[in-house]
Parts: sequence; structure tokens; C-alpha cells
Amino acid sequence: MRSSRLIASILFLWLASGCALIDMYFLPPPTDTAQELYEAGVDAMAAKEYNDAQKYFSLLKDRFPFSPYALRAELGLGDAYYLDEEYLLALDAYKEFEALHPSHESIPYVLFQIGNADFNLFTSIDRRQENIKEGLEYFYRLQETYPDSEYAQASADMIVRGRRILSEHEVYVADFFWRTGQYGPAWHRYQYVVENFPDVPDLRDYARGRAEYSYFEYQKTLSEEERQRIQGSWLLWLKKWL
Repeated sequence: MRSSRLIASILFLWLASGCALIDMYFLPPPTDTAQELYEAGVDAMAAKEYNDAQKYFSLLKDRFPFSPYALRAELGLGDAYYLDEEYLLALDAYKEFEALHPSHESIPYVLFQIGNADFNLFTSIDRRQENIKEGLEYFYRLQETYPDSEYAQASADMIVRGRRILSEHEVYVADFFWRTGQYGPAWHRYQYVVENFPDVPDLRDYARGRAEYSYFEYQKTLSEEERQRIQGSWLLWLKKWL
């Protein structure tokens, strides 16, 4: 009787261990929970291992889209891209967060970060400034919609910076026309600076002086009829902006 029980116990243990071995080799390993993935992402961010943080947050979003931690992961993913200087990916992540959670309490921060990411894509004055324009739109929205936000003053400072970049770009283009003797386009471009950037007084005054000179050079290339046609509007403009 005892030997039968012993044999039965050994057989049971063997079967149990065999099943465990089968599970180990043929069944998928247990997955991390949403909380574990989120905490791993936060730890990676603290260690400045932004690429790992991106993986953890992306995995959390994919596996647990309805978890409370998924929302945090969406925002964390944008931050991980931003701190990793992957600004285009950061823009996508932040914009997706705004689209999915327009009334979330973090929206002022998200708007601020979108503007910052756009500004960080700036390379040089001679290029098109579409990202600076878009960044300004988000900073304006932040100021208008959340004037009491902790990011309102910082956004005002960024607006000043962005406006200067745009005005410098316009002056750069106008100066190019000036240097190449294209006084008509130069005149119109300098006028644009004067009319649209009164908040950048040094460049406004520079452009106004160049506009006058460009106009007089430009009219030398025109017929008498053409000079008469533009002279009246030019004098009215000059009177307004002097």
C-alpha cells in the first residue's frame, strides 16, 4: 500500500513538473501589467533612456488602450520623443493627445510643448518658416484660451522670439532682392515688414528706409504712366508709416 502511494506521488510530481516544462517552452510568458509598463517608462525617463521609455509607453498604449495608465503613457511618449530631440515624432504624439483628450487638464502643457517642438525645428533664416508659424499659432491659442496657465508667460516670451524670426526671414528675402537689383519685389517685401512687424522696431525702421530707396530705384524702370499710377498710393503709404 505504501509503495503504491509512493509511486502515485512520484508520478504526480513528474506529471506536474512535465506540465510546467511544457508551459515554459510552449506557452507565451506572462505579460507586464499596464502599471508595470508605465513605471518602467517613468524609470527610463528618469535615467534619460528615452528610447527605452518610448518602447514602454508605446507597448502600454498598444496592449492596454483602455487602462488609466494609457492616457499617461500617451503624454509620456510625447515627452520621451521631445527629450530625445525627435521633434517631428513629438509633434505627432502631442497632437494626438490633444485630439483625443481636448478637455484634459494637461492641454495647456501640451499646447506649449507643440509650440516648443515646432520652434526646435528651426534651422536658419533663409528657409521657409512654416514650423515657426505653426508654433506661434499654438502659443497664441495657449494665451487666449488659458491666460491664467503657468505656461502663459513663457508662451509670451516665445511669441516675441518667433515674431523676430519671421521678421528676420522677411528682411533676408527683401535684402536678396535688393542685392540682385530686383527693386520692385524688394520694395513690396520691405513694405510687408513695416506693416506686419511693428513689434520689431529695429527691423521695421530698417525696412522702411530700404523701402524708400527701393521704390525710387524701382520707378526708374517704369514708364511715365506706370509711375503716375503707383506714386499716389506710395505717398499715402509713406505718410502713414513715417
